[in-house]
Amino acid sequence: MKSKKLKALAVLAVVGPLALAGCSQQAKSPEGGGGEGGKTQMTMWTHSAGNEGEMKVIAQMIEDFNGSQENYEVVCQDFPQAAYNDSVQGAAASGDLPCILDVDGPIMPNWAWNGWLVPSGLTDADVENFLPSTVGRYDGQIYSVGYWDATTLIFTRSSILEKVGARVPTVEQPWTAEEFADIQKKLKDTGDYEYVIDWGPGWADEWWPYAYAPLMQSFGGDLIDRNTFESADGVLNGAESVKFAEWFQAQFADGYAPKSNAQDRTEFKEGKVALQYNGVWALSENSEVYDDLLMIPAPDFGAGSKAGVGSWQYSLTNSCSDAQKTGALEYLKFTMDDKYIAQFSDVTSLIPATTTAWEQTEKGFFGPDKPAQIAATITEANGLVRPPTPAYPVISRIFDKALRDIVNGSDPKGTLDQAVSEVDTDVKSAGYNK
Repeated sequence: MKSKKLKALAVLAVVGPLALAGCSQQAKSPEGGGGEGGKTQMTMWTHSAGNEGEMKVIAQMIEDFNGSQENYEVVCQDFPQAAYNDSVQGAAASGDLPCILDVDGPIMPNWAWNGWLVPSGLTDADVENFLPSTVGRYDGQIYSVGYWDATTLIFTRSSILEKVGARVPTVEQPWTAEEFADIQKKLKDTGDYEYVIDWGPGWADEWWPYAYAPLMQSFGGDLIDRNTFESADGVLNGAESVKFAEWFQAQFADGYAPKSNAQDRTEFKEGKVALQYNGVWALSENSEVYDDLLMIPAPDFGAGSKAGVGSWQYSLTNSCSDAQKTGALEYLKFTMDDKYIAQFSDVTSLIPATTTAWEQTEKGFFGPDKPAQIAATITEANGLVRPPTPAYPVISRIFDKALRDIVNGSDPKGTLDQAVSEVDTDVKSAGYNK
């Protein structure tokens, strides 16, 4: 790996002991070795350790695939999400990647640019029924594919909106910025809530760019110029982004939102806030508390309502032998079946990657006239993937810090100018687009 690529990464961690409890099988030989009965063996890494539902589906897929043919064997090693990316970076640095790798969608271009990932071999025909946000593309090729997607939206209750005379917004007609401001004021004036809205600022890592960049994009700003991916100047610090930053800062300064929240986001369920900005994954727990629960799109602040999309996907690495690439591609195609996609949706409450999987879900959240269908509609209509550039991991970190500083009172324009300088310096020095 070239030294300039190493410089583009924040920290390379040494791979620690692998967590194996969640997977149905454990590697019996090193990557590339023979499996049972002379099968070509492929190790797969996943970030889902600790998530019992996801691991159950993953284990079932592996068991079914291994039992469906005589040539290949997939074995699984699982990691907790918090340690996963560092473990992958460490393994890449030491040349010890598995053949099949779980990757967070927005980070995929960086890993592909570094040479860690290789094109999957999937074609447009293979993914024609998949939501665009579940298919990872880089340099004109499909590198990864996911079984589900997540989107950002607002949870509230019909009784809350009725009390202040607010209409229920739709995907076609979201609240305008003026409507939202008026509703927030009316909700605050009731005195019924500690705060009007929980934006979720207590969450860390990728949540800030995933959740809050779409709000900025609704103002007309963005993280970087998406035409060239060469500079953030005039975009991240443009008039629209500054307007967003001023508004977001005021949400906290004016007492509409708290600067911290419970890690399990209990404030909405306890009636302490009227609105909760969250991911669709909160549907199950929120619906257990309220029978008049509503999911609504984020407001349109001038450039359309926007939503965060693009989540974890599976890819192939440069560690695959030719035989393993063939087997790993067969595994991907095998597991892209609607029945597995439906099972993932049932255990996560997330949006199935294909519309054809809706009817196979047992919870019945998705499909025409189903309670969570608006989330799928929001994803299709308003979803905007994070910038598909190798620079994204650095952009994410810089935006996270800048917006936190703004929430805590720093000057919005000056802070965004500094963020632009840092982004452009990284893009220029790393040479992502060469």
